Amino acid sequence: MPRPRKRPTNVDDQLFRLIGNAPKGLRIEELSGLIGEEISRRSLQRRLSELVDLERLISEGRGRSTRYFLPNVVGEAGVEESYVRLSPSGADVRQLVRRPQTERTPVGYNREFLDEYRPNESSHLTPETIAYLTRIGTTGNAARPVGTHARHILNRLLVDLSWASSRLEGNTYSLLDTQRLIEFGEAAQGKDATETQMVLNHKAAIEFMVELKEELVFNRQIILNFHAILSDNLLADPTASGRLRRMGVAITNSVYHPLDVPQIIEECYQQVVDTAAAIRNPFEQSFFAMIHLPYLQPFEDVNKRVSRLAANIPLIRQNLSPLSFIDVPERAYVEGLLGVYELNRVDLLRDVFVWAYERSAKHYAAVRQSLGEPDKFRLKFRNEITNVIGEIVKGGAAPTMEEITRQARELVPPEYLDDFVRMITKDLENLHDGNFARFSLRPSEYRAWRELHPRREVESSNETLTQDRSS
Repeated sequence: MPRPRKRPTNVDDQLFRLIGNAPKGLRIEELSGLIGEEISRRSLQRRLSELVDLERLISEGRGRSTRYFLPNVVGEAGVEESYVRLSPSGADVRQLVRRPQTERTPVGYNREFLDEYRPNESSHLTPETIAYLTRIGTTGNAARPVGTHARHILNRLLVDLSWASSRLEGNTYSLLDTQRLIEFGEAAQGKDATETQMVLNHKAAIEFMVELKEELVFNRQIILNFHAILSDNLLADPTASGRLRRMGVAITNSVYHPLDVPQIIEECYQQVVDTAAAIRNPFEQSFFAMIHLPYLQPFEDVNKRVSRLAANIPLIRQNLSPLSFIDVPERAYVEGLLGVYELNRVDLLRDVFVWAYERSAKHYAAVRQSLGEPDKFRLKFRNEITNVIGEIVKGGAAPTMEEITRQARELVPPEYLDDFVRMITKDLENLHDGNFARFSLRPSEYRAWRELHPRREVESSNETLTQDRSS
């Protein structure tokens, strides 16, 4: 007698993903074709009926015309809430972390959760999920220098990731407010200075990350510097920026108690960084950072922000679509972390990660299409552009055509010099306190140069340059 076919454990996840990506729903014939031979049509039909009975799916129509949809998620108040598509195991974690705190068992840091992970043997993501993320995240830039794709979409990435990551911390800047602050240096009216600082710190950290190029790797120093930039001017103790914590911390609305002993925090931090660095697959490496950096809480504050940037290291290194966290519901993200903190279960956070990456990949595919190909001239001379603008600003020089030509003559071949000078002239015209970091300038260096060459003077000088070029 033949044994009944066992339903693969990942079929439910595939069903939720496929149906969630189809606003008009899917019929069983379509689902069977997409899933392939992993499950028979009869078993698939039975499983779909079970998921409808469990209210994990809804169906419309009858017979062969039946279509399956994801249900709306209804919160405790009985109204629809913004959430991500959930696997059954993710829904189970959500139910557990939504219990009253008095019904959840207090726990401390479980080092075995980290010790038992073996890079490239263990995996928090299934092979099917990794294959899916690879397919949607590939940009066609794999053979190009590190960070090429991120630099191509940098203007959008700066706004999106700065806004979305800040929003997950309760920041009330709108997307438009964030864009004005980043592109024009205009702080939003009525906002707390802390919120403005948080957004600007994100911008500086993202620029730092993208400009590292081949040096962008998982190591102790880079993660510490992420923290230093993201926490700048936001901590009660300024010396705590970029330094592992030496004090206890508590997690709001959680029964999880992180480590208190500085020596063990130091050991575990180095182990997290070394383990992440050893993971070969970029998506597994990204998700590992999202799990283990917040779980350890190596810093006094700003741990989640650091983990969200660290999750982008392997994606930017391999020219994959970045993870901007745009549209991620705060409650789903927080509850996913609670599942890690209190249960050492990654199921819900994994649902958030996959859903968030789908949104980001689709978003940046559209952005890249709208931007067209990168400016090849700017790409060719990107280092020379940074060098010349840096020399002019740091040296306090006037932004004249003569000065730009003098600085560029030794760096750029003669046949490219005129176009290069025009490009630098335009960049200096558009230099302001919201974009100087793009040219590896420090705030103090930009301020000192601006005092010597106020905005009106620069604009007037540029008018003269324009007239000179046209005459």
